[in-house]
Amino acid sequence: MNRRSLLFGFAALALAGCATTTVVAPGAGPAELEPIYGVRADRGGLTVRVASNGCTAKADFAFFVERKGGATTVAFARKRLDRCRAFVASGAELAFSYEELGLTGREPVFVLNPLVSGPAL
Repeated sequence: MNRRSLLFGFAALALAGCATTTVVAPGAGPAELEPIYGVRADRGGLTVRVASNGCTAKADFAFFVERKGGATTVAFARKRLDRCRAFVASGAELAFSYEELGLTGREPVFVLNPLVSGPAL
């Protein structure tokens, strides 16, 4: 999927106003995905830590779920830039329940976002 197609998809999501709708984005590559500091899976869902300038919220992110060949992948992308001016060294933790991701919590899940060095979860 090229960058233009992904941007049009994000624009459609923004216009629809759905922050937690599961959207399938086949072939989404790491260049379009938000770098994350870490991800944690627990009984309730997935928690990702991302960079923040002080105004990062869960509503600023969209997620993409794809089931293919017995594997389930999840990717997180930022819909809106955090334009605040305060640097939050620890980043922001965003929790997504398995239910809102459209997952059972029992199957293995692969997170496609690039992992960057940052604060620990």
